[in-house]
Amino acid sequence: MRVEVVAVGTELLLGQIADTNSQWLGEQLAASGIASHFHQHVGDNHERIVLALRTALARSDAVIVCGGLGPTQDDITRAAIAEVMNVPLERHSELVSTIRGFFEARGRTMPDNNLLQADVPRGAVIIDQSRGTAPGLICPVGQKVVYAVPGVPYEMTDMFERAIRPDLLERQSATGERSTISSRVLRTWGASESALAEAVASRFDALVDDDRVTIAFLASGIEGIKVRLTARGTDPAHATALLDEEEIRVRELINANLGDIIFGVDAETMEDAVATRLLARGATLAVAESITGGLIASRLVNVSGASTWFRGGVVSYASEVKFDLLGVARGPVVSPEAAMAMAEGVVRLLGADIGLSVTGVAGPEEQDGQRAGTVFVGLAIGGTLEHVALRLPGDRPRVRAYSAISALDALRRTLDRLA
Repeated sequence: MRVEVVAVGTELLLGQIADTNSQWLGEQLAASGIASHFHQHVGDNHERIVLALRTALARSDAVIVCGGLGPTQDDITRAAIAEVMNVPLERHSELVSTIRGFFEARGRTMPDNNLLQADVPRGAVIIDQSRGTAPGLICPVGQKVVYAVPGVPYEMTDMFERAIRPDLLERQSATGERSTISSRVLRTWGASESALAEAVASRFDALVDDDRVTIAFLASGIEGIKVRLTARGTDPAHATALLDEEEIRVRELINANLGDIIFGVDAETMEDAVATRLLARGATLAVAESITGGLIASRLVNVSGASTWFRGGVVSYASEVKFDLLGVARGPVVSPEAAMAMAEGVVRLLGADIGLSVTGVAGPEEQDGQRAGTVFVGLAIGGTLEHVALRLPGDRPRVRAYSAISALDALRRTLDRLA
């Protein structure tokens, strides 16, 4: 079974709203073991919707259309589907009663425009509405099918779970096909997308003729590069076993070629990785931030239970705060020495076991003879002071964001080395 998603709405093309429906449907189809090779966006234009549907049906077994089922003049999905089916629209009196009852239950009179929502292509099966006024549709087109659902996310998800997923699985079962698609994401920091591709090139070559497992790269900006492994198995256990085997191979290649850049799996963030290591050591952490202005502390407190290991932080943005509060020697504040003194000072000030600091130049001007993007991370662990020097790209907001995750990554790597 191959299913295509068509999202209808000019607002999607203009970037006025994000298409979360297609994303959610893609996840649900994959979880159900159903392939989805194409997603389309199309505006509120009859001819273009018809073209999108015909294109989708030419290369897929089923199409899920989101949007365009409302009561206004630009809600033309029903008419477009009817043209593709080569049938007329028919008004269903029971739908009129249902929609009118929806309004009356709220003490309102149904506008005449809502009668459009009772028009159904001949031969279509109605998906009853439980959360709004627009019914969904299951529309046979030869041996294929078009499902139409409202664009309102909570109405769409309800109809997919109640009607569309069961129908798809029944159709898939009739073909004798049984499969489960599962994915796993390895999250990395410190290497480029091209470097990762080179590191795992041998696995790409090995998987060319194997349609059970695929590898993809997802550039995620300030959260690094994600390596997504996807496996198709006969059942969930088989898919998981395939992922386990592939993860071992990919990790070995990445570690051998690029070092310890994998910090998490799936939803695990850099701060989650740091928290896990601190808890394992039974250690507490304090941070002293200059260039990041509190970004590191903000990330750390996103972790549930952070109060058990995070003592707090000092935003020592002004040089005088570094001198007077943290005990940094007077002089340049963008230097390895200043970073280490900040880390040592915040340990003393907040009574933590470990101190993490960051100082640098976000730009656009230079400071202390250092150009924009120069950052120093300080670490105070067990009476030992260390620093990491970084050169980070981008404008001021990016340098600050990169500094925060890079400082946490430096702490992660140090904790692993000292474990």
